[in-house]
Amino acid sequence: RHAQAALEAPMLVVDVLPGTHCILLETHEHGVDTGAVVQNLEVHINLGAGATLQHLRVATPAPDDRVVHRVHTRLDRGARYDQALIACGSGYHLQRTELDLHGAQACARSGAALFAAGSAMEQQVEVLHVGAHTTSVVESLALVSGKARGVVNAYSRIAAGADEASVRQRLSGIPTEGQPRLVLRPHLEINHDKVEAVHGATWGALPEEALFYARQRGLDESSARALIIEGLLTAVLERSLDDPQVMQTLGLSTLLASAVARYLAANKELSNG
Repeated sequence: RHAQAALEAPMLVVDVLPGTHCILLETHEHGVDTGAVVQNLEVHINLGAGATLQHLRVATPAPDDRVVHRVHTRLDRGARYDQALIACGSGYHLQRTELDLHGAQACARSGAALFAAGSAMEQQVEVLHVGAHTTSVVESLALVSGKARGVVNAYSRIAAGADEASVRQRLSGIPTEGQPRLVLRPHLEINHDKVEAVHGATWGALPEEALFYARQRGLDESSARALIIEGLLTAVLERSLDDPQVMQTLGLSTLLASAVARYLAANKELSNG
């Protein structure tokens, strides 16, 4: 979808009937003649009992755009929702996902590849475990550079009575150039005893050994960095979708490579400027 106006508030509603399996590719790009865009998108997804949705989302706004995307997903008994997100920073960019695991044995996974080169990128993932034996996995990897501001917030709440609920949060960040600000906030609220919950946040540099090995194979530094970044981010998105055939059909590797190339080009401009 291309932005249609300088100020817009589009909405998408998806109802997946019980037992149905769906695959959704959702892409958002800056329009050619719109100038700077202010966009407030609402996505509402309802999954019936036993339904599944594999959802690949790509949001690549222009540097001056101000974007807010909110995705609210409600899962009935035994439903499954897998989301993979590729998002690039802009003047203001917020991606918020709300997962309501209402029915017993519902399962949701969220994986994100986030980029901010001298720009702003924030992700919020809120998961509510209501039903028993529900499972959620939230994993994000943010790359930031220059004077960028990258923020990732993960909040999971296990309600009373959500017996044997399982929660996992893993937030990671890699500053690649300059002095960016990177904030990672995993958070758990547990109101029941018989649960499994794990969370963590780490940040650091690209692995030097991998860079050295790639250079020894004849790659220049720029190509080596791109290869390693793509590998790290692909692993995150693979764990969220967990379906190689679907990822190939949706062209995930091409979409991710384009986002990485855009990020590294912006890095180069920042270092030269």
